[in-house]
Amino acid sequence: MSPDSPESLLDLVALPGSRRLRFAPSPTGQLHIGNVRTALLSYCLTGNEGRFLVRIEDTDRERYRPEAVPENLATLAWLGLAWDEGPDIGGPCDPYIESERLHYYRAAADRLLDVGAAYPCFCSRERLEELRAAQRAAGLPTRYDGRCRTMPQAESQAAIAGGADHVVRLRMPPGQSRWEDLVLGPQEFQNEEIDDQILIKSDGFPTYHLAQVVDDHLMGITHVVRGVEWVPSTPKHLAVYAALGWEAPALAHVPLVLGPDHKKLAKRHGAMAVSEYREMGYLPEALANFLAFLGWSPGTEEEIFSLAELRSRMSFERLQSSPAIFDQPRLDYLNGVWIRRLAVSDLAKRLAEFLPQATSEQLTEIAAMVQERIRRLDEVPALLEFAFNEPSPTVELLRGQLTPEAARQFLKLADPLLDGDLEELMERLKEAEAGSLPEDAKQAKQRFKECMQVLRVAITGQRVSPPLPESISLIGREAAHRRIAMAIEQLAQTA
Repeated sequence: MSPDSPESLLDLVALPGSRRLRFAPSPTGQLHIGNVRTALLSYCLTGNEGRFLVRIEDTDRERYRPEAVPENLATLAWLGLAWDEGPDIGGPCDPYIESERLHYYRAAADRLLDVGAAYPCFCSRERLEELRAAQRAAGLPTRYDGRCRTMPQAESQAAIAGGADHVVRLRMPPGQSRWEDLVLGPQEFQNEEIDDQILIKSDGFPTYHLAQVVDDHLMGITHVVRGVEWVPSTPKHLAVYAALGWEAPALAHVPLVLGPDHKKLAKRHGAMAVSEYREMGYLPEALANFLAFLGWSPGTEEEIFSLAELRSRMSFERLQSSPAIFDQPRLDYLNGVWIRRLAVSDLAKRLAEFLPQATSEQLTEIAAMVQERIRRLDEVPALLEFAFNEPSPTVELLRGQLTPEAARQFLKLADPLLDGDLEELMERLKEAEAGSLPEDAKQAKQRFKECMQVLRVAITGQRVSPPLPESISLIGREAAHRRIAMAIEQLAQTA
């Protein structure tokens, strides 16, 4: 047998890793929460001794976007899902791009045709559309009617030799398909209810149903993690494995991710591309932590896990069969926790893309200032806009609950006090204002709060900002004095 014969192409070689799992994105767009959740589970379930593979399923040529390949890989890398084999780093199963593996699928299809487990189908697209329309009108499931199933081999070979367009269909065997799902438990389907799936399209490219079987076998995949929506297709895949004489990998079908209203996850719930979460200032550590719980439970009250801890702890036994609920407030909470876990220097580096105008020294100061106050990194530019742009508050915003004259007088009182120790600024302001505060303690406290709001708006242009001493330190005393002077002048014009 020659090394490149159809039979030798399908030989399984020894591969590294006691447990081998893969993630195989289709480069038709950006990766969303649902498929990245599957990638995360697959990565973590390899454990510390297994191998995680990335394979590109680019056989849908109508929807293929070449730029999506590096985008998808960049998303996985940002999340920290380091693959051991893949299209960019290679491995013992090269190539890891399906469009470069067509000879394997053709060899598998030829073997299926030879053993009678598949057959050529010459039905036109128009006929199939008419068939489906008639079935829908009759209230029947839409499926192929088997017209070409019994075509004599000589007739089909003659048609192929004549250049007739055709596909290759799986001939579903009689009987039942059974498997023990690692998440759902025992599964059984009646094969007579399963459609004869197209395996090779008329353009020569395989469908998912053939390509993933061939590649999972040749790449030594031991466990497949995928969404529960693939359960109805599993009998087709098992039929291909059986016809080719191969052992199927263990299967784990994970539940759907639903919105808080228990309906299919939509964009209004958070079904966005992972790149959008990155742009919104979510940390990869937090997103991975969050996604792990959409289908897995540690069995304890613990809720904060690093990726390394998830990989050490996660097991198939703890995967959940019930639909997972996408809880946005929980993601925000976890992101806040992970922000506070970062070293200030690390947070400063991550803030750089959100504050490109800031110097490294400013970023460090800002990181320390906001770390305990934010849940997402994208909150920082609005919170600290005053540090990079001169504020222009209206008189109404400036004076708050005070009269323009009272606000002006307080700013005149406060201005020279900025030159002292900023840590003691609040106490000095309170002492300086003591003579004009109401005698009633509660009223005095409220009045002082209103006065401080005037100073805050004068310096930052915002009612909400980091504490004043830190804000003044960030922009510098000279800028703070200048802004107070401008506010005093603005208030004087309306006093």
